[in-house]
Amino acid sequence: MGLKALLGRFSALKIQHCSHSTSNFFVTSTRAGAGVTVAMGIDLVAGGKSKTTKRTAPKSNDIYLKLLVKLYRFLVRRTGSRFNAVVLKRLFMSRVNRPPLPLSRLIRLMNGKEDKIAVLVGSVTDHIRVHEVPALKVTALRFTETARARIEKAGGECLTFDQLALMAPLGQNTVLLRGSRNAREAVKHFGPAPGVPHSHTKPYVRAKGRKFERARGRRNSKGFRV
Repeated sequence: MGLKALLGRFSALKIQHCSHSTSNFFVTSTRAGAGVTVAMGIDLVAGGKSKTTKRTAPKSNDIYLKLLVKLYRFLVRRTGSRFNAVVLKRLFMSRVNRPPLPLSRLIRLMNGKEDKIAVLVGSVTDHIRVHEVPALKVTALRFTETARARIEKAGGECLTFDQLALMAPLGQNTVLLRGSRNAREAVKHFGPAPGVPHSHTKPYVRAKGRKFERARGRRNSKGFRV
């Protein structure tokens, strides 16, 4: 198509703004017989700010994780189960948002629910101060070597998510768990500045010796005490 013909075609187009319930722009051809309406874009209310941003796929290149995502996308689409939708959403999450669950907390949360399957989208870790482990069925993305050995020695089972999909495609008879997101060391340093009255934020200090941050704000005789 030549340049003149192209310009002629564009001059026959008219931009219409729909000013009723929607704020989308449309391009409509004025030629007879051309009743096709083509959407051009979205007129964002907040002046071009980003709309809701969330993960729709995992960032990881782990092929096994991607296979699980493919499996649970299918289950969400075909079953409409809320359990499957939550599992799929958590499979997308970063590692900070998928904190590990220690064996001690797993046992406590499953107390009285030993007949159900514990489900964790994350890692199960060992806890050396736990001496007795009940027989539990646990599904997780990963188990540490010692945690797996202790669960299986107690007569329990360590399941994968593809095994869970066969056993409970709708999430029936399961307990969905997750670890504490605020248990990591970095969170202790968040909050009001260290040294401010009533602040319990952990300072970044080279050492805990006699000469490191022991004066003002640390005792009553030096202004105030936190």
